[in-house]
Amino acid sequence: MLELMRTYLAAYRVKTLLGMVGKGFEVVFELMVPVVVARMIDEGVAGHNASVVVRYGILLAALSVLGYCFTLFCQKMASLVSQGVGTRLRRDLYEKVNALGASDVDHFGTPSLLTRLTNDTSQVQVAVALGIRQLVRWPFLAMGSMAAALAIDLELGLIFAVCTPLVALVFWLVMSRSVPYYRMMQAKLDKVSVICREALSGVRVIRAFRREGSEAKRFVAAANDQADTAIAVGRLSAVLSPATFLVMDLGVVAILWSGALRVSVGELTQGEVVAFVNYMTQTLLSIVYVANLIVVFTRGAASGQRIREVLDTQPALADGSGFDAQELDGATCALQLEGVSFSYAQDGQPVLSDVSLSLGRGETLGIIGGTGSGKSTLVNLVCRLYDATDGTVCVFGHDVREWRLGDLRSHVALVPQKATLVSGSIRSNLSWRDPRASDGELWHALELAQAADFVRAKPSGLDETVEAGGSNFSGGQRQRLTIARALVGQPDLLLLDDSASALDFATDARLRAALRGRDPGTTTLIVSQRVSAVMGADRILVLDHGRVAGIGTHHDLLASCGLYGEICLSQLSAKEACA
Repeated sequence: MLELMRTYLAAYRVKTLLGMVGKGFEVVFELMVPVVVARMIDEGVAGHNASVVVRYGILLAALSVLGYCFTLFCQKMASLVSQGVGTRLRRDLYEKVNALGASDVDHFGTPSLLTRLTNDTSQVQVAVALGIRQLVRWPFLAMGSMAAALAIDLELGLIFAVCTPLVALVFWLVMSRSVPYYRMMQAKLDKVSVICREALSGVRVIRAFRREGSEAKRFVAAANDQADTAIAVGRLSAVLSPATFLVMDLGVVAILWSGALRVSVGELTQGEVVAFVNYMTQTLLSIVYVANLIVVFTRGAASGQRIREVLDTQPALADGSGFDAQELDGATCALQLEGVSFSYAQDGQPVLSDVSLSLGRGETLGIIGGTGSGKSTLVNLVCRLYDATDGTVCVFGHDVREWRLGDLRSHVALVPQKATLVSGSIRSNLSWRDPRASDGELWHALELAQAADFVRAKPSGLDETVEAGGSNFSGGQRQRLTIARALVGQPDLLLLDDSASALDFATDARLRAALRGRDPGTTTLIVSQRVSAVMGADRILVLDHGRVAGIGTHHDLLASCGLYGEICLSQLSAKEACA
């Protein structure tokens, strides 16, 4: 937390210092108030001198106004610094999350990253704001009040010597037991976020299987667990204020009793007793507020540690050194895999094992296999969402690890299984690969993706609103829009990961025909469960439990690969398969 604060407060040193200085002046004026009140009582009220009361009353008003002005100044500085730190922290954290590899995101979990971006940054921001406003105020007010009280009377100071350690003891007993709970609350909040996200993203599936009740129970269990922790903290915190005020009130009673005796014999004045009570109240209240500050800082420290974990994470995918772009022009091999193996978990079951293949420029490779055979994983390795555990993946003659990620992604376009659109417009979604693409290029991509007709039917055309997740479009429309997005900018390598699964056979056939008729220099990988989608490819790769079961043309595989033949006959008639 401290290292994080040093890093992000460095740009706001002056404002932080000014805010603390302003709060320091406020403390000075506040410490002067009991002295002025004592003078007013002793010289004005006791002496029945109205002019003295008025004079000191004006002085009290002036002290209040000055203190208020410095409070406003400190508040402004604290707001500027905390908002600035929060903004920079969110920006850096967001950029870091975007730079993380898929395996890094898997490690943290999407809900946890969302919590760190929102709740944790807010906790740090609150800690910064309160630190500037209160870190100077309460400790200095406590020490100043104690010093001023002892200056009035050392004997009454013995009551201070008893009450202050008692309050500190109560504070320590409560905080030592409650601090661990604050760390637990963040982890349990992550669990609640995970369940909420799953329920919201899978609401249709939950309803289809009538699992609302069980999911509600699962959420309630997690929420109750988090609530139990919060209640445990609340119970401990609830002890703090009553116990502290009990000690403080007993101390005030002791001061009034002892002070009354001293006043009666002329050793103290009434004003001094009132001032002493005020200073004691300020001191003990300061300790209570320091306890509250520590609670806030504890939360902020826990959140700062969680943020630091993300910021300190070295992305699993290191950017390559790059190479001269002219070297790509002479590359005849678009994709080459040599002995590629991959597993998602370290020392886990391999998803791909010893896969080797070579694909020339302009060729089309179909990839087919059963569920869980590693088809999507292979595509993810090509566009380097993950790095192969063993073996090498070369794109246009260069290992993907040598590529700068930005350069690789500019040459390779992926259409994932799940069609993902973001809120905005059709135009803004299509322009992801090339923000400068003209309307003509966008419409050309839509024509190829068989999406132009329904986009033209929209009242605003390319400027039609896209809601979050593309929820205002059907599944097939979303898939065609994501295909069009990949085609904008004419990628050299196009990866279609079961991207037409929601299309009817007629639309799928038109899409495949349009893709075959585009730029002949584009290399294409088509992952599909449909034989009809891959049978026209130059070559077909058949995967079975992560291993190569066969590779060749459609007719070659019918003769040599039993698995491919089974898949074909399960979808096509013998006549259609052999046509």
